[in-house]
Amino acid sequence: MTPLYLDEHLLVLDKPAGLLAVPGRGPDKQDCLSARAQAVWPDALIVHRLDMATSGLLVMARGLPMQRALSLAFEKRQVHKRYQAVVAGALEPEQGQIDLPLMIDWLNRPRSIVHHQHGKPSLTRWQRLDAAPWQPDAPAPHPVITTRVELEPVTGRTHQLRVHLQAIGHPIVGDPLYATSEQQGWSGRLLLHACDLSLPHPATGQTLHFHSPCPF
Repeated sequence: MTPLYLDEHLLVLDKPAGLLAVPGRGPDKQDCLSARAQAVWPDALIVHRLDMATSGLLVMARGLPMQRALSLAFEKRQVHKRYQAVVAGALEPEQGQIDLPLMIDWLNRPRSIVHHQHGKPSLTRWQRLDAAPWQPDAPAPHPVITTRVELEPVTGRTHQLRVHLQAIGHPIVGDPLYATSEQQGWSGRLLLHACDLSLPHPATGQTLHFHSPCPF
């Protein structure tokens, strides 16, 4: 395991799609990014998570004081993350935001849902990208229309980006929970990647910037 950044206070890793960030329930779900990191750096502690199906940048603290400092930075929204995704359909206009309250769908976990009465405030900003059109992994029976977008989660709710895009009618391609069966079949993975991360260094306060190229 080669980190993108490593010092005595933190490390930044590039998580592949399909790997858990933290252990799950059961012996078959113990292999995860945090366990692999702790096998090399025993003091590495989780600060935030990425969904198993999502790839990209993840920061871990080294030791409890650094974990507390980084967790506080997340709480104060001093950590800024940007994702790239491919969504179904033609997303218009050039940019916008999705402001819909979210909560866990307790009867259908691990899904989350929009709930205007009990949901927590959740905000996502998006911008359409002019990158080359994405092509499905396998031939489709009819033309596939998709849009490549940059996403900024201002809040950090469970499955926020995935639920917000579904809620406006543009689920992320390959999403096993929120896309239609046809949209899932367009890709062998969820087309969501954490590509940019900036945060204050927990010891020096210096702003650190990291980038991971989008793999799709």
